[in-house]
Amino acid sequence: MSSAAGTGVDDACVLKFKDLKHKRKHKFVIFKIDSNSIVVASEGAPTASFDEFVEALPENEPRYAVFDFDYDKDGCKKSKIMFVTWNPDTAPIRQKMIYASSKDRFKRELDGIQVELQATDFSEVEEKAFIDKVSGF
Repeated sequence: MSSAAGTGVDDACVLKFKDLKHKRKHKFVIFKIDSNSIVVASEGAPTASFDEFVEALPENEPRYAVFDFDYDKDGCKKSKIMFVTWNPDTAPIRQKMIYASSKDRFKRELDGIQVELQATDFSEVEEKAFIDKVSGF
């Protein structure tokens, strides 16, 4: 499928997201734009830690990610599927613009996103930032 920005979405992206959402086969899935198409870059095992997710984000390149975030609220275990736009300040301007313009269309392809987080440096993908984001739910 093609977005208005000309960036298509590989079918495997939606399938991996469904595996995360329905079957819990992955803790996270990271996506990248490659040759004008959004493709799966990497995935985390169901037992992957939060730190493993952060380590999978490249320092100087944008990515999209979905993360099955588990947290406690009022003594109850909860889980939210988070969509993360990783667009580091150190990434090339052109890449940042392509990711920014393709995000909304890609997000619509992934039915069931509950929370969105945008990050431009590693301090914004600390576990506390995720907890703060889901605390309203």
